[in-house]
Amino acid sequence: MHQVSNTRMTASTPESSWRRAAVLAGAVFILNAAVTFENIWPTPAVTWTGGASVELAVCLVALAIAGRNRSRSSSTAYLGWLSALWIVMAIGRYAEVTAPALYGRDVNLYWDFRLLPDVAAMITRVAPWWLTTAVLLIVAFVVVLLFRLFRWCFRTVNGAMTSGSERRVLMLASAACVLVFGVQLITSRVAVVTTPVSATYLRQVRLVADGLGGSRTIPPSPSMDSSFAAIRGADVFLVFIESYGAVADRPDVASALEPARARFETDIHSTGRGAVSAYVESPTFGGSSWLAHISLLSGIEIRDPDSNARLMTQHRETLVSTFSHHGYRTIALMPGLRQKWPEGAFYRFDDIYGADRLAYRGPEFGWFALPDEFTLAQFDHLEAAAPRGPRFVVFPTISTHFPFSPTPPYQSDWSRMLDQKPYDGPAIVRAYARQPDWTNFTPGYIEAMSYDLAVLGGYLKQHADRDLVMILLGDHQPPAAVSGEGASWNVPVHIVASRRPLLDDFLRLGFQEGVHAHGPSVAKMHALVPLLLKAFDGHE
Repeated sequence: MHQVSNTRMTASTPESSWRRAAVLAGAVFILNAAVTFENIWPTPAVTWTGGASVELAVCLVALAIAGRNRSRSSSTAYLGWLSALWIVMAIGRYAEVTAPALYGRDVNLYWDFRLLPDVAAMITRVAPWWLTTAVLLIVAFVVVLLFRLFRWCFRTVNGAMTSGSERRVLMLASAACVLVFGVQLITSRVAVVTTPVSATYLRQVRLVADGLGGSRTIPPSPSMDSSFAAIRGADVFLVFIESYGAVADRPDVASALEPARARFETDIHSTGRGAVSAYVESPTFGGSSWLAHISLLSGIEIRDPDSNARLMTQHRETLVSTFSHHGYRTIALMPGLRQKWPEGAFYRFDDIYGADRLAYRGPEFGWFALPDEFTLAQFDHLEAAAPRGPRFVVFPTISTHFPFSPTPPYQSDWSRMLDQKPYDGPAIVRAYARQPDWTNFTPGYIEAMSYDLAVLGGYLKQHADRDLVMILLGDHQPPAAVSGEGASWNVPVHIVASRRPLLDDFLRLGFQEGVHAHGPSVAKMHALVPLLLKAFDGHE
């Protein structure tokens, strides 16, 4: 009997060893993959492509050294802290690899962290409370699940360190990983070992230190001198079209957008106006629209919120003040503005129309609720009693804001836009049926851009008899999920006017006839200011 028992134990030992090895390998794989995954561009999803983590290798060596001199009764409370650290590492890795794919640029904690309250407020305004709560609960559940998973992994690895053979295998593999990483640093060849997550956090620390150090200086303002002879007496609209980028001329997007552009050009010509176009390079990509706004209005390139805030504390001449000096009534038409805007004091607008003042009561669309068509219709209605004289209007649109869908229907009867029910029922049903496709934003982007071109063309037709100069330009490219990997930062700019000499001056400055831009950018966005002022000068 005793002999049979020993035989069974001996026979079962190899099976138990293989099972133990498989469990250990699984634990190491999970810990490694958690900090070495890559993005499935351009989605929020990730995949593991075979990279190794030098940080895990160092961690395993440390655990092996500790395990060699540790008794089985020793406390393992530190494994909980190690598991929490691994969650932080995984979050850092996720932000590092997904931000460029979705947003078009790297994360910058110093800038981006200060935007979180505004983003959270925007989301809570749009999403119902139950959805926000559900998302928060899901996030909390995932964090707890990851903590328990990582703690199991570290316990498994830590237990293996008490076995001489398993400890030696892990130490050899870890040493090899560290050696390969060192070779990569020297030779700069194709990486087998993934860039450490700690390097990501160290870079963020440097960015924060740079931001807090206040090392940035603001360059002097450009000359704002111009006689305004070429535009004297005309209303001037500066329209920043949200997310209108050079991707609109990428073949697949351009072909789908062409009918809307053709209609827009027809609307321009039907009112006796012409258009010229070019590209300019935006100071931002995929978001942070205000950096584009202040760069153009101030004539100073502003590429980060810190420089933006610093410039706002100074007294500078801007396009707004320049138009004011020439007798224009300056107006900020800001449908996305739902809170106090102390920055308005920097620009010194004569009047500001925010969302509350516009008072939209119709069906809501997108993050900001108000359709751009309503904003322009209500602006005309409210301005009917305002003092006349030339106006300079700055209008950042919102209907083309990410995630682009659902897009408002275009209402050809503009008078209905001021009703509480501006659309017919079937139009609303069709619009709301087109919810965001989180795996493919391009169709929604095309539809939103087509809508805004219809709105701008319709507005021109509504005011065919008005002496109107429109400067239409994108604030930035849409997120990389639409604009593509490695896309340029160029955005189109169109000048629409009935004053032919003015358009001819822009042609001499590098613009092209029509509503299609071609070739390289004529300038960076802030450097467009001298070109505008030169064309406004005319030949006086």
